[in-house]
Amino acid sequence: MIILKLEAMESNNLTPYFADLENPSTIIDEIEKVKEEVITGNAKNELIKATLEALEIKATDEIEPPKIAWEQINGTNSATLGTLGNFSLIIGKAKSKKTFAIGIAISTVLKDGLILDQFRGCLSEDKRTVLYFDTEQGKYHVSLAVKRICRQTNEAEPENLKTYGLRSKSPAERLQLIEYAIHNTPNLGLVVIDGIKDLVTSINDEEQASMIATNLLKWSEEKEIHIITVLHQNKNDKNARGHLGTELVNKAETVLSITKDENEKDISIVEAEYCRDKEPETFAFEIVDGLPVLAKDFQIRTESKKNKFDVLDLEDETVYKIVTNVFKNGTQFTYGEIIIQIKIAYKEMYQKAIGDNRAKELITHCKNNDWLIQEKPKAPYFLGKFQDED
Repeated sequence: MIILKLEAMESNNLTPYFADLENPSTIIDEIEKVKEEVITGNAKNELIKATLEALEIKATDEIEPPKIAWEQINGTNSATLGTLGNFSLIIGKAKSKKTFAIGIAISTVLKDGLILDQFRGCLSEDKRTVLYFDTEQGKYHVSLAVKRICRQTNEAEPENLKTYGLRSKSPAERLQLIEYAIHNTPNLGLVVIDGIKDLVTSINDEEQASMIATNLLKWSEEKEIHIITVLHQNKNDKNARGHLGTELVNKAETVLSITKDENEKDISIVEAEYCRDKEPETFAFEIVDGLPVLAKDFQIRTESKKNKFDVLDLEDETVYKIVTNVFKNGTQFTYGEIIIQIKIAYKEMYQKAIGDNRAKELITHCKNNDWLIQEKPKAPYFLGKFQDED
C-alpha cells in the first residue's frame, strides 16, 4: 500500500492502479488526502524557513536603538524609563500609590515639557495616543485618576487619552478587549495596564504567565509601542507576585518598585529594581492638593524621626568590618544579595535596622574604595583588600 501511494502521488492518472479493485474510489480519496498532507507539510516548512530568515540578526545589520517613550532628566543626566518595542513593570504593595505613579507616566507622555521637573515624554506626534486600562477600580475611582492626569497636563479633556475600566469583565474578555484596542487605535504610543494579574485566572499558572508575557512582547514589538504593566508585590517580601510576576520581571525592560517610606507613610519611594540600560535615580513623591509632587529632601525629612545612619559618619575600619562580616556567609554575592547581607550585618553589630537606600550607599562607598570588587558591571561582588593592610 505504501508503494502504491508513493507511485500514485507522482501520477495524475490513478485508474490503472485500481482498475481491478472492487472500490477504487475509496483508495483514491485516501491518496488525495496523503497528497494534500505532503503539500501542506512542504508549504508549512517553507513558511517556517521564511520566518526564520526574517528573524535572523546578522553582524552586518545596522539596527537603530529603540525610540524612547519617556525618560528621567536630572540636571545634565538622563535615564530611559521605557522605549518603544518593550514593556515595563511597576510593582508595589497595596496602598503604595501605584496609581499615582501611573498618572505621572501618562502625564509625562501627554504633555510637552517636564512633569515634576524631571520626567519627559519623547513620543513623536504620530505616537502620542495613550490607552489606559484599569482592571481593579470602579468607575468613580478610575474617573478620579483621569481627572488628576487632566490637572497635571493642564488639559480639561486630553484628546490623546483613552481610558477604560475593565473590572466588570472576565480575564479572557479583558485580554480580548485590550488586544482589540491595541490593534485598532491610531497613533498609539503608550499602553498602561493597571492590574495585569486580572488578565489571568491564576498568577501561579505557568502557561498563563508565559502567554501574558508573550502577548506583551508581541504587541509592543509589532505595534512599536511601550506598555506599562502593574502588579502587586508579595506580602512578605518585595518580589512580584506568583509565576506571573517572575515571568514579567524576566522579560521587562525596566522594573520599578514603589514603597511607602518606613517613617513617613505619606511619602512613596520609587526605585529601579532592574533596568537594561542606565538605572534611573531613586525619587520620592507625596500627595499635595490631590496631586503627586516630588518629596524634596525626603531622606533628611524621614530620617529625622530616627537615629540617622550615614556611611560617611563611620570610620573606614568600621565600614570594612561590616563588609567583612558579610563575606563570612559566602565568597560572592549578587547586588540584591549583598544589600540583604549588609542590612543583616549592620543590625547584628548595632542592634538597629537600616533601609535599602542606606545599604546601597554603603555598597557605593565600598566600591569607591575597592573594598567591594566586580569583574564587570552586574557581575557578583567579591571582598576587596582594606587599603591599610600590609
